[in-house]
Amino acid sequence: MATENPAMKKSLLTPFNVVAGIIFLVGAVLTILRFTKGLGAVTNLSDNNPWGIWIGFDLLCGVALAAGGYTTSAACYVFGLKRYHSAVRPAILTAFLGYSMVVVALLYDVGRPWRLPYPFLVRSGTTSVLFEVGLCVMLYLTTLFVEWLPACFEWLGFKKPRDLIIRMTMALTILGVILSTMHQSSLGALFLLVPSKVHPLWYSGYLPVFFFVSSIAAGLSMVIFEGTLSHHYLHGQMDATYLAEHNGVILGFAKGAAMVLALYFMIKVLGIAIDNKWSYLLTGYGAWFLVELLGFVGLPAFLYAIAVREKNLKLAKWTAVLTVLGIILNRFNTSLVAFNWQLAPADRYFPSWMEIAISIYLVTLGLLVFRFIATRMPIFYEDPRYRQHALHEGEEEERPEFVEHKLHSHPQTFGH
Repeated sequence: MATENPAMKKSLLTPFNVVAGIIFLVGAVLTILRFTKGLGAVTNLSDNNPWGIWIGFDLLCGVALAAGGYTTSAACYVFGLKRYHSAVRPAILTAFLGYSMVVVALLYDVGRPWRLPYPFLVRSGTTSVLFEVGLCVMLYLTTLFVEWLPACFEWLGFKKPRDLIIRMTMALTILGVILSTMHQSSLGALFLLVPSKVHPLWYSGYLPVFFFVSSIAAGLSMVIFEGTLSHHYLHGQMDATYLAEHNGVILGFAKGAAMVLALYFMIKVLGIAIDNKWSYLLTGYGAWFLVELLGFVGLPAFLYAIAVREKNLKLAKWTAVLTVLGIILNRFNTSLVAFNWQLAPADRYFPSWMEIAISIYLVTLGLLVFRFIATRMPIFYEDPRYRQHALHEGEEEERPEFVEHKLHSHPQTFGH
């Protein structure tokens, strides 16, 4: 009679798995409630506040933080910075899952989610900014899926389809950059439609530029943040090349983030100056705006510069956390805090606990899928059965002893 493996049982009952199980149980109940009872049963949305945390966090923050996909691919393939090649697959996977969770979140937020394809299949709304955002997100999600497929095909042993997509890398990268440029900026353009609802300090005719530039900083910082967590929790999945390039990726991306954040800081100040909104800085909203601008844009730019100059990896990693929080704060301020700022406090929107719980459920789902893929597919290492797509100048093939180590470490990957 078969008996349970105590080691396997113990490995499943980790604190993370237990907490994730509870989150999934609550999320499943709330999902059933949302799709059987409607938005009113689980949200605090209203006619005055039709967009809540599912748009502010799941969509706006999710799209911005998933920008690591196009920034890393562009750095490696368009600008020829091959020393960042090891960071491409983790960044693509993070971006693919991030955009996937954005689409899933939209299914919760839209009153009739089954009609999402309607503008594309029945009656196009080409004059709508939302149509452009939806079309670009759909196309870019498809592009990310294709870019992720080589890792999946290597895991499955499908060499010819894998090689075909590898030959399309440059075209896919350029397409991804174009689509990202369009929809990252268009998310800011959405708020140009409601100038009377957004506080003047956050409203600007340059919102599309602000959103695009800040997405680059978000993408670079997210690669550092994701790489740091993966290096800690998935260290055993990484090969010698990834480990050797890890520090260089962090400092290189920190340098890029410092320059982008400095640019973002300057154009934000320029926007205030052009629109002559200095007087608003003396109000309560002005104080909060300065907290965002100085504490989460200026300060990270300065700290990144110090980290690069001193080659301080720890400082660069913590600054990435600060930058990611700053991007989340900016998107929250634009879509929630500074939105409908003239309404009485009683009429302002605050998410229900169920809205927050569903957002946590979606983030947890994304983390679990990322861990599942990263522990099975060649994300942090290169499958020795395939030649490297882009060898660094002077780089040698993997040592036989390391290949042997990977064969024993990942038997499922090599068909054992």
